[in-house]
Amino acid sequence: MERGTVTDLTVRSGALAETVPLFVYLPPFYSEFKKYPLIIAQDGRDYFQLGRIAKTMDELIREKRMQPAIFAGVPYRDVHDRRGKYHPSGEKHASYLYFLAHELLPALEREFPVSPAGSSRALAGDSLAATVSLLAAMQYPRTFGNLLLHSPYVNGDVIERAKNFSEWPLLRIYHVVGRQETAVKTTDGAVADFLTPNRMLKEWIEGRPSEYFYEEFAGNHTWKYWQKDLKRGLSFLFPAE
Repeated sequence: MERGTVTDLTVRSGALAETVPLFVYLPPFYSEFKKYPLIIAQDGRDYFQLGRIAKTMDELIREKRMQPAIFAGVPYRDVHDRRGKYHPSGEKHASYLYFLAHELLPALEREFPVSPAGSSRALAGDSLAATVSLLAAMQYPRTFGNLLLHSPYVNGDVIERAKNFSEWPLLRIYHVVGRQETAVKTTDGAVADFLTPNRMLKEWIEGRPSEYFYEEFAGNHTWKYWQKDLKRGLSFLFPAE
């Protein structure tokens, strides 16, 4: 049984002034002579370890429920690094958005046969990693045309950016959140209601002319539930042709 392969890569970022490691999944029967859709995930190590992304994509591709695609996971160093890059008010947030579009994507295009169309590229994330993915797609909608959002952190800044964004028709969005996510412990020690702000975001996006899937699952803010949902989310992003 043919399986995909996982390789490591590093990308030097001038915007972040650091070398960023990557975990990259290449699908079964990978060929340098074919163009592939690309998914870039924040919280990249979690997608491979907790989300079991390689096994999940192998199964979807074998079952012809998803197109063969390349999956690049960007890990974070620690919770402070994560918050600084992913949070809307993080000190490295703007630099990280620039890195995704102007440094990481070109590096992946040089290394792998990635489709050049924005409609063939996706950003993915869970919690705060979903937040930065959404904000990056709103900043670069012609570069990243698809989103896989599991329980994003949504605050007033995110809602405001969504209200000021006018190019919703360029985006296809998969968005889920748990009905039990009403008192989530965050990495800064606070407790936050994720469900209500996600519903507010959903009400705004639903009224815009975009392809949008939203659902509330029976569960809380953990990978136990996000992992179970990955197959449906990935199939939504790039269904088999």
